[in-house]
Parts: sequence; C-alpha cells; structure tokens
Amino acid sequence: MPKRSNTSLMEEINKTAKIQFFFRPFSADPKVQVGIFVAFLVMYLTSLSGNATTAVIVQINNSLHTPMYFFLANLAVLEIFYTSAIAPLALANLLSMGKTPVSVTGCGSQMFFFVFLGGADCVLLAVMAYDRFIAICYPLRYTVIMSWPLCVELMVGSLVLGFLLSLPLTILIFHLPFCNNNEIYHFYCDMPAVMRLARADTHVHKTALYVISFIVLSIPLSLISISYVFIVAAILRIQSAQGRHRAFSTCSSHIIVVLLQYGCTSFIYLSPSSSYSPEMGRVVSVVYTFITPILNPLIYSMRNKELKDALRKALRKL
Repeated sequence: MPKRSNTSLMEEINKTAKIQFFFRPFSADPKVQVGIFVAFLVMYLTSLSGNATTAVIVQINNSLHTPMYFFLANLAVLEIFYTSAIAPLALANLLSMGKTPVSVTGCGSQMFFFVFLGGADCVLLAVMAYDRFIAICYPLRYTVIMSWPLCVELMVGSLVLGFLLSLPLTILIFHLPFCNNNEIYHFYCDMPAVMRLARADTHVHKTALYVISFIVLSIPLSLISISYVFIVAAILRIQSAQGRHRAFSTCSSHIIVVLLQYGCTSFIYLSPSSSYSPEMGRVVSVVYTFITPILNPLIYSMRNKELKDALRKALRKL
C-alpha cells in the first residue's frame, strides 16, 4: 500500500510539473507588442521611482514622521511590491509574443502575492481614512489616539488580513485540474482568467472569489465612506476659509486614490461572471496594476504642501 500511494503521489507531482501557462499577446503584430512593452516598461520604472522617492522622503525628513506620512510611506512600499509582482513577467511575455511559459508554482506565487498585496492595499486605504477622521474630528486628541504602537498594529493588521484573504483563495483555485498547456487571456495570473481554463465545475470557486472580494472591497469602502461623512461635516464647521481649504486638500488626494483603486477592482471582481469580458478585464487591469501606482505619488505630492516642500529641499541638497 505505501508503495502505491508513493507512486500515485509521484504521478501527481509529474502531472503538475507538466502543466504550463502562457499569456495571450495583446497583438499578433510584433511591432505593436514592442510598443506596448516600451509603454509598460516606462510606467513600471516611473512607478518604482515615484513610490521609492515618496518612501525615502518621508523616511529622511523628521518633520514627516507623523502617522499620516507613516501610512503614506507604507502605501508607497506596498505599491512597489504590488507592481513588481506583475510587471517583470508581463514584460518578458510582451517581448516573447506570449511564448514565455509559467509553471503552476510560478502562476500560483504571482496570484498569491498580487491578491495579498492588493488586499493589504485596500485595507490600508481604510486605515488612512480613519487617520484623517481622527485628525480632523478630534485634533486635540490626535496624538494620543494615533499612537505609534497603534499605527504599527494597523499596518501589520492590513498585511495579515491581505495574507489571510489571499492564501485560501490561491490554494482553492490551484486545486482545480488544468490541461498541460493553457493560454491565459491576460498579462498576469488573475483569478477570473485562470479559473476559466479549469477542466472542472468552478461554481464554488467563483462564489468564494465573489464573497471574499465583496468583503475585502465593501467593508473597507463602507468604513472610508462613513469616515468621510464625519470629516466633511467637521470641515464645514471650520470657520476660516484657509483651514477648510487645508483640510479638504489633505483629504481630496486620498479620495482620488480610493476611487481609482476601488472602482477598477470592483469592476473586475464584483461584476457577474456572465458579463465578464476578458478583453475589458485586461484593459481595466492595466489601470490598477500600472497606472494607479504611478498616480498615487503624483496625486499625494501635488495635493500635499509638506511633501512638496520636503521634496524641494531634498532636490536642492542634491
């Protein structure tokens, strides 16, 4: 009996090792593929440099060592890892016209880190809304409430929640049977696109994905919305026009980022599976995997005077 079980286990491992995934090219024309490659590469490098600059500026300026900038710097670091989970493989496939194979392990790892970091990103945006709520509604108690131990706990909590959401979903999907060669209608191992290739009924898997996506998107978004109801009410009670303007400017950048992040992810993961379009899915995914990580540092730096001043000082020293 042990020999048989060992043999069947080895056969299962060999079958898994033979399974490969390929990504469908955006175009059959190599020139178009090279053009998209250049665009993706520029966006990726811009995202890396912008987010790295934000994180470093916050780190080296003592005046920015506050909870708001602590969360902003961590968001920037998350964005660096988030895009790096997708971009290198996407760039390699663009140059090879979709001929770069990805193993089950490679595809599963990419999916896990993408969902893990994306989920942590969504939770962190809710934490940042809570920080602004305390700062504007309870300014005199802000430093007491938003203590450094609490900030670290909220950051770690965001990562833990992202991990707990990602791991079971990834395991559930990669327990499905796949053919040896699978062409994913996407530029990375996205859950809906991979599930479409399974040689089994995926109703339970789609339901689990929808429920988890609904939880990770709706609960943080509800908390953000509630926070901003109180924030707007508090801002409108501020007597000076300058005070109102400053309060709105610190919040508006966060609102723009929330709308971009939640809008795109909701479109992909909360749309009915019957209306899912692979082509539209790829286009929308470009927004939140390449464009949003570029916009985050730009939006925050343009709308934030303290960050702009710190960046100018750093550039003068250089």
